[in-house]
Amino acid sequence: MAVNLADLSLPQLEGLKTQLDQEIEFLTSSIGQLKVVQTKYVEAKDSLNVLNKNNKGKELLVPLTSSMYVPGTLNDVEHVLVDVGTGYYVEKNVDDSKGFFKRKIDFLTKQIEKIQPALQEKHAMKQAVIEVMNVKIQQLQQSQQSSVGTTKA
Repeated sequence: MAVNLADLSLPQLEGLKTQLDQEIEFLTSSIGQLKVVQTKYVEAKDSLNVLNKNNKGKELLVPLTSSMYVPGTLNDVEHVLVDVGTGYYVEKNVDDSKGFFKRKIDFLTKQIEKIQPALQEKHAMKQAVIEVMNVKIQQLQQSQQSSVGTTKA
């Protein structure tokens, strides 16, 4: 059911604007979260390029925490453990892992592309509400000025 914005009162328009602000904030936050996860998958996929025959046996630092590492040796350059979610890890070869990460990246890209138009639509709706609110405020101010002018005369 479509509602004509001009038929709404200022408090109703203010409520609608607040609701649109919340929806815009939610959609923006969702896109941001999807992009963070997407970046992690891109980094994981790119890091698989280190796994090649030339690097077998090389020493490297293995992270224990974000700020603590232990020395290690790269023994298997053909297989990795991939976190597939909810604490489950699957051993995959490098090519399968790259395919897995590519699918995840593509899926997240599609989700972002689905949300983007909704976000743009909410921004346009908010702008329309603001314009109608400004017109109503100007009309209210003019009617107050004209009523003040007629009482003085």
